[in-house]
Amino acid sequence: MTIARLFLAALLALPIAPALAQDGPLRIDITEGVIEPLPIAVPTFVAENAEAQQLAQQLAQVVVDDLVGTGLFRQIPQEAFISNITSFDSPVQYADWKAINAQGLVTGSVNVGSGGRVNVKFRLFDVFAETTLGDGLQLGGSTDAWRRIAHKVADQVYSRITGEDGYFDSRVVFVSEDGPKNARQKRLAVMDQDGANVAYLTSSDSIVLAPRFSPTGNQVLYTSYETGFPKIYVLDVGTVQRRVLADQPGTMTFAPRFAPNGRTVVFSLSQGGNTDLYSLDIGGGSPRRLTDAPSIETAPSFSPDGNQIVFESDRSGAPQLYIMPAAGGEPRRISNGAGRYGTPVWSPRGDLIAFTKQNQGRFHIGVMRTDGSEEVLLTASFLDEGPTWSPNGRVIMFTRETSGAGGAPALYSVDITGRNLKKIPTPSLASDPAWSPLLP
Repeated sequence: MTIARLFLAALLALPIAPALAQDGPLRIDITEGVIEPLPIAVPTFVAENAEAQQLAQQLAQVVVDDLVGTGLFRQIPQEAFISNITSFDSPVQYADWKAINAQGLVTGSVNVGSGGRVNVKFRLFDVFAETTLGDGLQLGGSTDAWRRIAHKVADQVYSRITGEDGYFDSRVVFVSEDGPKNARQKRLAVMDQDGANVAYLTSSDSIVLAPRFSPTGNQVLYTSYETGFPKIYVLDVGTVQRRVLADQPGTMTFAPRFAPNGRTVVFSLSQGGNTDLYSLDIGGGSPRRLTDAPSIETAPSFSPDGNQIVFESDRSGAPQLYIMPAAGGEPRRISNGAGRYGTPVWSPRGDLIAFTKQNQGRFHIGVMRTDGSEEVLLTASFLDEGPTWSPNGRVIMFTRETSGAGGAPALYSVDITGRNLKKIPTPSLASDPAWSPLLP
């Protein structure tokens, strides 16, 4: 059986996560939700000309970092290699890679052509089966986009081995924070999913909250207090041009989110002391009321097919999670455990809803089925909140804040099994992450 089939079978065994063990041919043991990472070798890519020398090493390193960062792979260090890959088309010496227990092998080559265009070829090998997992692919782009090319290679490798879509070639918009806690300056920023290539989208002269990507990744919705009251803005990521959305006198608007069609926005509107959910065409028009209750309705999120909305409401006395038709209608409660629930987000796969939960003095990021069953808490800390899904629905990113007077927010991610909790590097304090779709 190939590595790809074994890993796919393992991942389909969730929520009990598989463990990989080496005993002759690759086999799978199911053991207490722990996965033994797959040993993989990624030699420095072959530089086909002098201009590609530095990129060859950098590309291979990003591929390694992406794969190892999932917790599903373990890098075999270069110093352990017996064979050297000096030509992309040379036959693979499988015995040499078996000797160091490399179960997967990624080889590649890089060429920098005229005009700074980077061309990358790569292959993935199942070492023990002595076969390639699919034909080698060729990717290209400008020198400035070399990291994107590396992420695309890693996505292909990840997909071929796990049977799932990748998520490395994606971005995250978040709130960058600077200064002391009682005078924190906040501005919108965007970065690659691994924390690289940070760019700022707004200035730090006003409070900004809860950015959300459009389905195409070219626009961002967010809430700003620059007028003294919360208002929703829509910002073009490329030009950084922005405009107010649903600007009605005497109202406060916040917690916006795009529908899957990219044309509709759902949000909270507060007027006269009452907060309900409304929808609006992104091109303009009048907001359409979706809920009508004396309680607070907020944090809406669409199902992937756009037919339903999950949201937070305190209509039962404490914040809980509810689902209703996207056009409005009678909500049904889905959260039933002890504690307070909020910030629900529907998985891109459609099968799970992530949420924040507060119970007995602790905050958690959790997931549940769309009917409220099979609730699982993935994290626990002084303050964990605001989950966002990776494009493939495998990983959740969120904000974690430390306790004390100088409490500092940072971005973390965790696998949907609760494994591989890790901090995402950012140049400053960070909160409110929102994952983009895979980039085109």
